[in-house]
Amino acid sequence: MRHTNVVVIITDQQRADLTRREGYPLDVTPFVDTLAQRGAWFSGAYTTAPVCAPARTSVLTGRFPSAHGVTQNAARDSALRTADIFSVARAAGYATALVGKNHTYLEARDVDEYIEFSHNGQITGPRSAEEEAFDEWLTHLRHRTSTSPSPGGVEVQNPHRLVSHALGWLDALESDAPFLLYLAFPEPHNPYQAPAGYFDVFPPEDIPDPRVGAEFLDDAPFEYRHLRRIGESGEPDYSEKIPRARANYLGMLRLIDDQIARFTAGLAERGVLDDTLLLVTSDHGDYFGEYGLMRKGAGISDFLMRVPLVVSGPDVAERGRIDAQLVSLADILPTVCDYLGVGVPVGVQGRSLRGVWTASEQPDRFDDVYGEQGIGGARFTPRGLDGRPLPGLPVGGEPEGAPTFDELNAVTQAGRMRMLRSGPWKLIVEHADAARPVIRLHHLPTDPAEIRDVSAAPEHRDVLADLMRRLVLRQIEVEDVLPVPSDGYERAGTAPGGGQRT
Repeated sequence: MRHTNVVVIITDQQRADLTRREGYPLDVTPFVDTLAQRGAWFSGAYTTAPVCAPARTSVLTGRFPSAHGVTQNAARDSALRTADIFSVARAAGYATALVGKNHTYLEARDVDEYIEFSHNGQITGPRSAEEEAFDEWLTHLRHRTSTSPSPGGVEVQNPHRLVSHALGWLDALESDAPFLLYLAFPEPHNPYQAPAGYFDVFPPEDIPDPRVGAEFLDDAPFEYRHLRRIGESGEPDYSEKIPRARANYLGMLRLIDDQIARFTAGLAERGVLDDTLLLVTSDHGDYFGEYGLMRKGAGISDFLMRVPLVVSGPDVAERGRIDAQLVSLADILPTVCDYLGVGVPVGVQGRSLRGVWTASEQPDRFDDVYGEQGIGGARFTPRGLDGRPLPGLPVGGEPEGAPTFDELNAVTQAGRMRMLRSGPWKLIVEHADAARPVIRLHHLPTDPAEIRDVSAAPEHRDVLADLMRRLVLRQIEVEDVLPVPSDGYERAGTAPGGGQRT
């Protein structure tokens, strides 16, 4: 019996719309675009949360942050531990590997091969002198924007090194051994940098302007204005560097695309490509200059929430773009279970996508998608910061140079926001404090930057009521941390998992 191998390729902080297949005028990801047309891709794929650790924990567990318990990066070890993508694969007899960025509760013992990288370079495993030197340069860049090409060339960049490690691991496997590989590029997340050959491939003057500029901040919620303020405090010439940051971001996306092409060619050379399911996605997006901002932090706009999702491999019909289905990163684990031929573990809230891209069904269960943001508590106001340091900037003890700044701080992450998209409509509900609930409704085709709230318009009353009903039902669903598996899966025979906090 031939097994289906699985490779989950996940980038960090990649906008979904910066590709030719999405209509972007620059050819940023030509190989993945070709992969998408040969297989399938979702224009309605969403993260579960616009923050690294919550989103990545959802990929592993198939559950939303309200259920798995990780709502911020600092709390990644607080996850309610049940079965995950690696324990399921191991129980099915698969060799497993994590190569790249982790940023979850996982430890090296949870997989057969563990090579960890971060935004500052390699964390585990041997490095050459050239790689060590580059990692030191990355560290001293301090998550900022490089105004010149990165030193060392392509070979020392994280994406190239990750692919080399992954292919080396495949070579060490026994012949015909089934495998599950989680290949996690730490880029194009800041620091925004790119080596020669990629630094100038997209000149700043050739990049289309953001849909909405810094003028948005004049009347924006305080957390957006605070994000801009700490950016200006933490990085000199913040505004002037945004065009360069955008150019570096696109250059890094092209480098990643070339490395995905190299990795896929490596699968073909080893004779396993035809038996391998490839899923290419990201944990969340990046402002990319929208609202006069880079990185992430405030809000729950589609710039941060919508992610790429490209699928290729066995049983994947040549579907190209799939418009109608709205899907989530929480759907990856149950999809993998489907291909492994095992039951979905207790507690999984996502649903298998296999029937969508094989064209064997058009399930209406994918007619809306849900997402979360925030760590709770009341929102900050300018008055609430009087006399205190800016949240997001460190106080003392920093190395020489301008201080780093953290966009995921007490101001940008306070409160709780929930979103639900259905068709062209997106509902956002925010509980900032009991006296200040916020309900917003946006028509995405005419308001892609989500700056015009039409929730009070009488002609949209029925739309608002329908989305509010759907949101309430989804909230009830995701708050059940151990739901009974649905869609015909039985409890008996599911992968192990106990639901005990570790």
